Amino acid sequence: MLPRLLRRFFAQDIAMDLGTANTLLFTRKHGIVINEPSVVAVDVQKNTILAVGREAREYLGRTPHRIRAIRPMKDGVIADFDVTRAMIAYFVRKVITGLRLVRPSMVICIPTGITQVEKRAVIDSAHLAGAHDVSLVEEPMGAALGADLPVHEPLGNMVLDIGGGTSEVAVITLSGIAVSQSVRVAGDAMNMAVQRYLRDVFRLEVGEITAENVKKILGNAVPRPESPRLEISGKDLVEGGPRCITIGEGHIREALYDCIQTIVGVVLRTLERTPPELAADIHRNGLLMAGGGSLLKGLDQRIARETRLKVFVDDEPLTTVLRGTAKAMLDRERYQPVFIN
Repeated sequence: MLPRLLRRFFAQDIAMDLGTANTLLFTRKHGIVINEPSVVAVDVQKNTILAVGREAREYLGRTPHRIRAIRPMKDGVIADFDVTRAMIAYFVRKVITGLRLVRPSMVICIPTGITQVEKRAVIDSAHLAGAHDVSLVEEPMGAALGADLPVHEPLGNMVLDIGGGTSEVAVITLSGIAVSQSVRVAGDAMNMAVQRYLRDVFRLEVGEITAENVKKILGNAVPRPESPRLEISGKDLVEGGPRCITIGEGHIREALYDCIQTIVGVVLRTLERTPPELAADIHRNGLLMAGGGSLLKGLDQRIARETRLKVFVDDEPLTTVLRGTAKAMLDRERYQPVFIN
């Protein structure tokens, strides 16, 4: 009894959005304290960690042979167990200050479609990184909580969360997920589509960071009357030297066409599987979009046109999932049904 009371008094609870593109941490005392890229730079000769997060992201595409810049999360799940554990441990040490009398308790959000083995990998990584107790919340549920949707009520609420590795659609009612669909096409796939398009059409090779910047500036799911143009530099695949080209919004819309169609398709398939009463609720309430991918210009309009639903993008889509996960962590008794085994 006494150790439990001591743990409750001294423990520093942490909510974590362990994403493919970014990792975010929330603590009870300070709120959101970490929002950094999920990247780790490793010296492969010495087997040591050189940098984590924002600093390590600058290493992408710029490392010598002895250094690797690794993104240990792929499609929303752990691809490199040891590097993920080191990354979690680094972030946990960064946010926990003062005396560490008790190991922290963690609530981590995960994609809906992952396997039991992948869930166990997340839990084991957190334990080995120093967590005492680990609980899991599914990402669409975290997004619904973060956007203050009435998840406890017998009403259908539809959420589309577009992260770095996965796009997930879920219909939520009575603190549970009634219908869900997940596809491993999201922000990273869009970046790769931009790279592939520039390589195939312009014979220009660009890095991941450049492709992401191009997507953010020119990416659009619907045509606009006045579209900007952008000058980008890369490696000429014909002559081998550096080259600069100018591209427009129409090029990137063409590059992202298949990704956008896939995301729209997963929303439509989820609606097809939704029971009639919940579908009626969704028609009244609309669809909530969250995650970094929801910031793609015009995507909400495109989904609204295809589904004939009202579509809303959360005010702060990059942190929606984490805010909801933190809400569950701060009031475990009230939100107990949203935790998964």
